[in-house]
Formats: sequence, structure tokens, C-alpha cells
Amino acid sequence: MMTPTIRLAAPEDLAAVEAIVQAAYAGYVPLIGQKPGPMSDDYAALIGTRSVHVLVDEGAILGVLVLVPEPDTMLLDNVAVRPDAQGRGYGRMLIVFAERLAAERGSRAVRLYTNEAMSGNIRLYERLGFVETHRAEEKGFRRVYMTKPLVA
Repeated sequence: MMTPTIRLAAPEDLAAVEAIVQAAYAGYVPLIGQKPGPMSDDYAALIGTRSVHVLVDEGAILGVLVLVPEPDTMLLDNVAVRPDAQGRGYGRMLIVFAERLAAERGSRAVRLYTNEAMSGNIRLYERLGFVETHRAEEKGFRRVYMTKPLVA
């Protein structure tokens, strides 16, 4: 049995990355009344700036992670797992990877935001140590902002 690996996405991963994001977020469209932000992102550009990582298991890309370095923090911009692979801990693996990479790069915290209607995601992030900092409406989305300080 192979161990899942996480690596930088390459240009040839674009179709898989886009397919995973579209499938992972499709169920939220009726919940929030519009496409979630990640469904409209330019993944070719994000791959080009080395912002996208993929989780590979048994030869298939099953998860996507988008990280954006900021001055003192790392923005976890997107984490998505292929729907048929959800529930296996891949999302948690990607978040732990993000925290480790952020710490290696000198970030003091990882921050993220999610739609307030995505209550399951909010609970998951809380279980992983993220704390809500504020809520705001931005780009037509009601967002919950969360941060997790990293141990130095």
C-alpha cells in the first residue's frame, strides 16, 4: 500500500486540479446561492506561481491545496478533496502540510476564510486549532476568517 504524497502541482496537473475543485465545491452552490470563490480561480496562473500543491495517492491526484505566502502568515486559500475520496483524512493531511510548510518559511500563523454557510468546514478548522477572528462580507460572500498560530 502506498503512502499519500504531497507535491507542487505541475502544468500537466491543471485538468485534475480544476476537476477536483469543481466537484468538491459543486454541492455548496445551492447552499450559498452562487459558485464559491475557488470555483472561479485561475488555476493555471496559480500553478505558475507555485501556489498549488496536490495530494497523490495510488497514482491519482485526490486533493488540492492552494497556499499564498503573506508577510507574517500563510494564507490557506483553498483545500479541496475529490468527493469520492473524502472522509479518508486527506483534507487534514493537506492542512497539516500547509502548517509545516508555513512554519518552515517563517510564518507565525496560517490563516484562512470560508463561507459562513459551510458550517462543517468551520467545525473541522476549529478541531484543527483554528480560531475565528472575525466575519465580513467580501466579494458578495459572507466569510468567516480564522487563524491558527504556529508554535515557534
